[in-house]
Amino acid sequence: MKTAILIGDSIRMGYQIHVETALDGVARVWGPDANGGDSGNVRAHLSQWLETGLGDIVHLNCGLHDIKKAFDSDQAQVDESAYRENLIYIFETVLATGIPLVWATTTPVNETWHHDRKGFDRFSADVDAYNAIAQDEAQKRGVAVDDLHDVIETAGRDELLQEDGVHFSAEGCALLGRHVATCVQKLWTEV
Repeated sequence: MKTAILIGDSIRMGYQIHVETALDGVARVWGPDANGGDSGNVRAHLSQWLETGLGDIVHLNCGLHDIKKAFDSDQAQVDESAYRENLIYIFETVLATGIPLVWATTTPVNETWHHDRKGFDRFSADVDAYNAIAQDEAQKRGVAVDDLHDVIETAGRDELLQEDGVHFSAEGCALLGRHVATCVQKLWTEV
């Protein structure tokens, strides 16, 4: 039986159970118990997670933590240059293992809801900018892209988001999980 490794932030943690359900009997799904956090944290733990997961495919994302900005600040938790550098390292490390890699785009936010309910900001323009960086680096390396951002936008962002403007309702998590499972299965048949 194949194993899919899922690495990512709390969005991944929300949809992972739905991937497990969709792939039940087809594949084992493994993800770290911890939130993947920003790209620097993923970079720091990547080798350990790959070794622990022993997978046949890696579905990975990071970005929502990277774009965090304190109120009235223009400084992201991880700036665009460091984000690109971290992604290059992450992509090259996974690709060096020979395990197929899928990059998942960062999901959209409702920045107004987020600002009103969180102690910091996340902006849609930053989601777009960081997704563009990731897609550029993925394309350069032939890494498959799972556009979770588009999945949510197409289905109706504000209908699927919780009041915090970043996490998803049960329906949103289920939608993402089904989509990730379908993406993983499709790539397995193409390899």
